[in-house]
Amino acid sequence: MKVLIIPGLTLREVSETALRRIHDAGAEQVVVSSPRDAVRDVVDADVVLGHVSKEMFAAAEKLRWVHAISSGVDSFLYDEFKQSDVVLTSEKGLVGEHLADHAFGLLLMLTRQLATALRFGPDGWNHRPEMRIREIELTGAMMGIFGFGGTGRAVARRAAGFGMDVQAVDRDPVAPSPEVDEVLNPDHFDALLETSDVVAVCCPLTPETRGKFNAAAFARMRPTAYLVNVTRGEIMVEDDLVEALESGSIAGAALDVAPREPLPPDSRLWSLPNVAMTPHTAGASQFRAPRNMDRFVGNLRRFLDGERLAGIIDKELGY
Repeated sequence: MKVLIIPGLTLREVSETALRRIHDAGAEQVVVSSPRDAVRDVVDADVVLGHVSKEMFAAAEKLRWVHAISSGVDSFLYDEFKQSDVVLTSEKGLVGEHLADHAFGLLLMLTRQLATALRFGPDGWNHRPEMRIREIELTGAMMGIFGFGGTGRAVARRAAGFGMDVQAVDRDPVAPSPEVDEVLNPDHFDALLETSDVVAVCCPLTPETRGKFNAAAFARMRPTAYLVNVTRGEIMVEDDLVEALESGSIAGAALDVAPREPLPPDSRLWSLPNVAMTPHTAGASQFRAPRNMDRFVGNLRRFLDGERLAGIIDKELGY
C-alpha cells in the first residue's frame, strides 16, 4: 500500500522516525514537496497525508483515505470529494490545548489592558488612571462557549482555572464536562449571548456557522462582553463586528482569525483600541505535528486491519 505525504504549514517535515513508523505499520511512503510531484504521485496512492486539491483528486485512481494536516477541512469539501467514498480524517480534537492558551492570552490583552500598555510603551505611566479603570477581573464572570468540541472543552478548563462560570452550546448532543453540567442545543444560542461576559467561538466553519456572528448576534451580547475567536474568521461578519465594536454594543474582540485572510491593512479592525489580534498563529505548538502523526500512524494500523478510524470527518456536516 502506498502512502503519499505532502508536507504543509502544520507539518513542515516528516522525521525519519515517523517514516520508519509508517513503514513498520506496513506501508510504502513517498514524500513530495511540489504540487506537480503531488499530482504525479497521487495516481497510484492509496492514502494521502496532507491536502488533496481538485487536480490531485481527479488524477487519483486508487485513493481510499485522506488524513488532513489541518483541523479545518472546508478546503476538502468540493463536490467531487464530498460525493466520493474516500474517507477523510483529521486532527480534530487534538488542537484544543494550544488554541485555548492563545484564546486566553488574547483575552487578557484586553481585560488587563496589556495591549494598551504595549501601545503606549514608556508613555504608559502617564495613562495609568484610564488603564486601571478599564481593567477587569475574570473571577465570577460567565464564559459562553459556542461549540463544545476539543477546543471548547480546553477553553472551559482554563476558564474554570480563572474562577469563571462556564456554559456551552453545541449542535450535537455531546457529553458535558466537569466545568459544564449540561451542553445546551442551538435553541439556546441567543440566551448564551445574552448571559455571557465572554463569548468564545470554538466551532468549525460550516454552512450553518458561516456568518453566524452578525449584527443580530452582536446586538444580543452585553455591552460589557468580549468576543474571542481562535477558530475560523468567516464565522463573523466583518462590517457587523466593526460596527458593534465602534458603537459599544460589545466591549472588545480577541481575534486570531479574521473574516478575510490575510486581513487587508485598511480594515478598521487593525486600528480599533478594543481589539487584540494576531495573524492566525494560534494553531502553532511544538506538540501539534507529533500529536497528528501519532493519530495518523494509529489510523494507518486501523486502516490496514479494517477497523474504524479516529477523527473521521462527516463530509456532509463539514466536521
